[in-house]
Amino acid sequence: MFGNTLSIATTMGWILSARALFRQPILQHAAALSTPALRLRGASCALVRKMASKSSSSSTGQFDDNNPIKLKAAEIPVSSFGNSTNGDSFSEKTAQETELTNSGVLGIDPKDVDIVAENQTETTATLSPDMLRRLPFVSMFRGSANYIANHRNTLAVYHIPGALLDLPDPNVFRDLMNDIALTWLLGMKIVIVAGCRHQVQNKLGDQPDKRSQGLRVTDAETLRIIKEEAGYVRFEVERQLARSLRMQRNGQEFEGSVVSTNFYSAQPFGILDGIDYQFTGFVRRVEVEKIRQLHETRDICLLTTLGVSPSGEVFNVNSECLAARVAGALGASKVLYFTEKDMELKHRVHKNKIQSLRLSDARALLDYYGLKCDSRGFVKQGNEDLDEDKLDVLLRIGWGMQALSQGVKRAHIISPKFGAVLQELYTRDGSGTLLSGDLYEGIRRATVHDVSGIHDLISPLIQKGTLVDRPKATLEREIDHYYVLSRDNFVVACGQLKLFPGGFAEIGCLVVSKDYRSRGRGDAMLGYLERLALINGASTIFVLSTQTMEWFLERGFGEAPVSELPEQRQELYNHRRASKIYLKKIESQRDLDASELWWNR
Repeated sequence: MFGNTLSIATTMGWILSARALFRQPILQHAAALSTPALRLRGASCALVRKMASKSSSSSTGQFDDNNPIKLKAAEIPVSSFGNSTNGDSFSEKTAQETELTNSGVLGIDPKDVDIVAENQTETTATLSPDMLRRLPFVSMFRGSANYIANHRNTLAVYHIPGALLDLPDPNVFRDLMNDIALTWLLGMKIVIVAGCRHQVQNKLGDQPDKRSQGLRVTDAETLRIIKEEAGYVRFEVERQLARSLRMQRNGQEFEGSVVSTNFYSAQPFGILDGIDYQFTGFVRRVEVEKIRQLHETRDICLLTTLGVSPSGEVFNVNSECLAARVAGALGASKVLYFTEKDMELKHRVHKNKIQSLRLSDARALLDYYGLKCDSRGFVKQGNEDLDEDKLDVLLRIGWGMQALSQGVKRAHIISPKFGAVLQELYTRDGSGTLLSGDLYEGIRRATVHDVSGIHDLISPLIQKGTLVDRPKATLEREIDHYYVLSRDNFVVACGQLKLFPGGFAEIGCLVVSKDYRSRGRGDAMLGYLERLALINGASTIFVLSTQTMEWFLERGFGEAPVSELPEQRQELYNHRRASKIYLKKIESQRDLDASELWWNR
């Protein structure tokens, strides 16, 4: 048990140790590990401290037994992708009374989201060299192996704001380049979009800076300054990345260079609503094939905010919008936006960090603050009194939404602190906020109008003896426990969720129409029900099966004896059917985010 719990901390220890190899030659590796900057965040640090003291503890989510609703009688077989699993009958007299809360929506109320500076005393702790030496290498390697394998050969677009180059501590930017180089070493294809807004603003000083809808109106003089500052940013990024990459070759020739040229074209906005934007423009076309050829030779692509039109004119482009557009055009696996300061999303009620947002949640959050990011780079801001640091985070969420709408799988909002990129990509808990598409779109709680559709879906399995018979009357009586995935009012998948005391939940009747199998519908329904169980306090999910054992094993379930079921369920277990029991422990939303990473590539 403790070995599994240790994986987060050990993964970060191994990655940060490997990362130190970028900073100094191998012979100086011990000295690199002695630097006080090696840090873990939150739960990772707590786990390391537990390991150092050779103690551990565990907890299980509990239900409030003072506010029960009786579970109705039913027989709950489980099926996935239409294949067979089966379960045992519930007795209305003995079933434990519990309640599903917030079962209709897996969303977050934007009123409950706060944007705050990270509390360093609560979320960070220094790893001493002695603690690092005690991190077992095998556990470290195993803890990160799945993430390394999953990210290998995938494409990531990094957006680097110009402000990170001019921080008081120059090590922040240097270490960030080291981290990006390490992700390249681990097999990722890299595109970097570097902004220079900070440098341009400093150069302009007190000069009038005309803006409209979040975009600077670029005149000829401002364009000259942007050219200078974009060149400075480009050179600094190339210089630091080249140094990091050069550490790999140990005096030998090696693959991998930083290449920057006109990999996209731009066009002007012209005159909109009476405003002449002059040399401000937007992305016209991304040279996808050229960038892919670059990646074939293991090179890193670097883009600045200056785009050239076919006529040879140069235009200033919004860098965040450019990153989203390039990521979408290339079909990137992810786009990563760095904030200028250490900020995070926090739940006002529960006080915990919000580690992930669905696209619908992110949209609701921006609507709440009156913000909207346009696909060409405009920003519509309804609340002019927003704090600058909060606005910085919200805008990056907005651009991440733009990337998702263009087909990118995930967007990450990350602070620039030491090791944040590595922790976000190669550990379960991550370090920032993950934005992902609404994979569960179309899944909802069933109503009595779905009874016929559910019965038609499961009838073939009942006739084969795979499922226990469920008359329509039983389905109607139990309908509050069912969830369906529908397309054009046609039920294509269904599942059932029931809660037990002690943090247990059973998933049953998981069936997908044969016309929709092998499309991830079963995984989506399973993931939805797991998330629903988690937000209702369950930390142990179990299923009963006679046919689809391998499918559940592949998704993190493990076989267990009847004695590990909750007491009420043990009493109802049908020994004549002898269904096999499979359990899965879920500690946090990030466990489920990690599961999605494997099936939603």
